[in-house]
Order: sequence, then C-alpha cells, then structure tokens
Amino acid sequence: MTPRTDEHAHESLTEKRGGAIDAELLSLALTHRSYAYEHGGIPHNERLEFLGDSVLGLAVTAMLYERFPDLPEGELAKRRAAVVSTIALADVARGIGLGAHLKLGRGEEQTGGRDKDSILADATEALFGAAFLSAGRAEADALVLRLIMPLVEDPARYGAAVDPKTSVQELAARLGVDPPSYAITSSGPDHDRRFTAVLTVGERTASGTGTSKKQAEMAAALTLWREAAAAGDA
Repeated sequence: MTPRTDEHAHESLTEKRGGAIDAELLSLALTHRSYAYEHGGIPHNERLEFLGDSVLGLAVTAMLYERFPDLPEGELAKRRAAVVSTIALADVARGIGLGAHLKLGRGEEQTGGRDKDSILADATEALFGAAFLSAGRAEADALVLRLIMPLVEDPARYGAAVDPKTSVQELAARLGVDPPSYAITSSGPDHDRRFTAVLTVGERTASGTGTSKKQAEMAAALTLWREAAAAGDA
C-alpha cells in the first residue's frame, strides 16, 4: 500500500482531529524509522514520539485527577495505564485512519506495519508532539483529550491492555483449562530481530509479534483475550 500524499494526510487528519498541525511536523510524525533508513537516513518520528509521550501523560494525568476527585492514587494510575497503553493508542490511531498515511520501509509495508499496534501507537504519540510544537500545550492537551476520552468513558474495555498475560491466565482459570502456553520463534538479523508468539488457551490459539519475546507474548495474549471477549467468554 502506498502512503497517501503529505497534502492529503494533512487535510484528512486535520479534519478528523480538529485544529491545525504544521504540515512539515505532521509529515515528520508520520515517518517511521524504516522509511527514513531507506531514504538516506532522513529524520523520523522518534523524537516527536518522545515529546508526545510526555504531552499525553501530563494531559491524561491532570484530566483524571480533576475528573475523579474521590479515586485513590492506585486507581488513578490504573486508569491512566489503560488509556495510554500501546493497545489503546493503536485503537485511537485506527479511529482516525492514521495507518493509511504512515511512511514505512518496504519490510514493514510487507509485514503489515500499517496495522501494527506498536507503530500506530508511536505515530499517535508523535502526532501529539507535533501538535505541541505547532500550537502549544493547550491545543495539544485538547487534542489528546478529544481522542482518548472515549477510552476514559469505557475503562473496562481496556483493562486487559494493562496486563493481558494476567487477563488470559484468569480466563484459563474461569474456563477450567490448562494455564496459557506460549511458543516463541524469531526471525530477521540481530539488529532487527522480530519475535512471534503463538499462545494456546484450551482450544483457543492466537499469535502476536514484537521486537522482544515479552512484547510478542503480550500481543498474542491481548489478541486471544479480545477474541474471547467478542465470543462472550472473557
């Protein structure tokens, strides 16, 4: 899939999120390191992601503190973790069609990078960083809250995103089957290793990929938990 033009990306994403982000910063936010590497080492979105992570965390923390004055610190931290998780942010990205605009290298393109949770979540954080640099903290906070508020309104939906491996352990116990088992394989060169985990819980199986064994296992666990939830078992 060929990424849409910067002009189209700017118009489409600006319309969906409301407000304006500088076109050059938006292009940078959408540039994955794999694309940058294949195009002579041009800048990519990881610095914006670093900034956006802080923008996201502060906006969500302040909102939760004010919105839930009676909740203890532990519960506030749990809710924050759920809505700033990789899985939650990836769902935000899918909601605004971010994947269609990403600039990816050939390898990521061929392996479904436009729908990978980690890539989508990182680009979402980069988008928040771009908004901060383009329009300041108030506008960036407003963007964050506009996009993540549906997650805050439905925290149970994202509870498994905080600790999906524990969630599938609890699922196995409820179903009365053996504990979850993971089969791990890896591929690619040492500097770009990819892991795949195949998870089995009873008669259910699911797979997940990541840049570490833990990440792959968590991705597989969340996929299985989602499928079980959709079937009414979770």
